[in-house]
Amino acid sequence: MWCDWSSLPLLVLVWELSVVRVETAPCQTCHKLTDSFIKGLEVTSSKNFGGGNTAWEEEKLAKYARSETRLLEIVESACEKTDFECNQLLEQIEDQVETWWFHRQQEAPDLFDWLCIEELRLCCPPGRYGPQCKECLSGPGGVCGGLGRCEGEGTRLGDGGCVCDPGYSGQLCQNCGDGYYREKSSNHSTAACAACYHSCNKCLGPQDYKCLNCKPGWILHDNKCIDTDECGTELARCPTNTYCHNTDGSYECRGCDQACVGCMGSGPARCKKCARGYRLRGSKCIDIDECSERAIACPGLNEACTNEEGSFHCDCAQGFIRRDKLLCRGTSGPEKGLFDDMTEDEVLVLQQMFFGVVICALATLAAKGDMVFTAIFIGGVAAMAGYWFTEKGDYMLDGFLKGR
Repeated sequence: MWCDWSSLPLLVLVWELSVVRVETAPCQTCHKLTDSFIKGLEVTSSKNFGGGNTAWEEEKLAKYARSETRLLEIVESACEKTDFECNQLLEQIEDQVETWWFHRQQEAPDLFDWLCIEELRLCCPPGRYGPQCKECLSGPGGVCGGLGRCEGEGTRLGDGGCVCDPGYSGQLCQNCGDGYYREKSSNHSTAACAACYHSCNKCLGPQDYKCLNCKPGWILHDNKCIDTDECGTELARCPTNTYCHNTDGSYECRGCDQACVGCMGSGPARCKKCARGYRLRGSKCIDIDECSERAIACPGLNEACTNEEGSFHCDCAQGFIRRDKLLCRGTSGPEKGLFDDMTEDEVLVLQQMFFGVVICALATLAAKGDMVFTAIFIGGVAAMAGYWFTEKGDYMLDGFLKGR
C-alpha cells in the first residue's frame, strides 16, 4: 500500500486542531454530556433486544447491557439537537466513549471521572483547580473556610483564589468585610459576621451610634455617621441647566424646569433666568400667552392661534384646512380658483384694465421715438379696437352705458 507522504503535515495539523478543540471545550459541557449519558443508562436498563426469542438472541448475539445497540440508543439521545457544543464534543470523543463502553466500564464505573478528568482533562476533582488540578486553599470549615468558593474549582481554569460570601473577606474568608462586624458567640466557635448600620463602614454593632468608620458621603460625629450635604458645599459638580439634589451619602443632578435657563432648585420659582417664551412675574417664570398679547400672532388668513408652554402655533380655523402647506381654505365643496367668486362682468373689467395698463406703457415708450415699441403700441391699439367691435365688446359697452 502506497502512502502520500506529502499530505502528512496536513493530517498532523488537522489532528492537532482537533485535540485543541477538545482541550478547550468547557468542563460544564463535558459534565452535562456524561450526566445525560448516565440518564440514558438508567432509561435503557430494563430493555433488551426484543424480537421473538429474546433468550436466544441474548445468548447468541451478546448481552444487551454491553451491546453496541444499547450504546447507540444512549448516544443518540445524549445531546439535544440545538446544543451545538454538546454535539460537537460528542462527535470528537466517539472513540473514547466506545473504549469506556466496551473495555473500561468495569474498572472505571464513573464516566465523568474517567472521561472528563482523566482522559480529556477538561475538569478537576472537587477542591482542585487549574491546568494541573492544584488543591484549593482550605481552612477550618473546608475550601475557603466554608465561607466562599474557590475560583475555578472543578475546572482547568481559574487561579484558585477565594471568592468570599457577602460579609466576609481575607485569603480564607475568615475576616468580616467592610460594613460588617463579628457577632458575639455563645460557644467557642467562630461567630458569624453581621451587617452594620447602613452608613457605617466599620462598626461594633448594628446600631447607628456604634460606627467606627463611615462610608463615602458620610462624616463620623460622636460615633454616628452624618450625611454630607454635597449641594451645600463645593463637592457637587452638576452640568448646565441642572441643579444639585442631596441624597443619603451622595447627591444627584436633576434637570431644571422648562421655564428656566439655569436654576437653583425644582420648579419655575427657582430659575436663575427665564427661558424664551416665559417672563418673570414676582419670583416665578410664567408662560407668555402670545395669542392674547400679540395683535396678529398668526398672519395667515383663516388661521387660529393656539398657546402652549413657552410658545404658540397657528392652525387653520374651524371649517378650514391648510392646502399646499400655505393657505387655509374652506373644506366644503371643491377648491375654488382666484376668480371663481367673481361675476363675468367683473372679470371682463379686470381684463380691460390690464390691457389699458399695457397700452399706456407702450404709448409712453412710443412717444420717446422707439420704433419697436411704436409698432407694438399700434398693434395693441388695433387689437383693442378689434376686441371692442366683437360681441363681448358690445356687451360690455351696453352694460357700461346702462350703468350695470
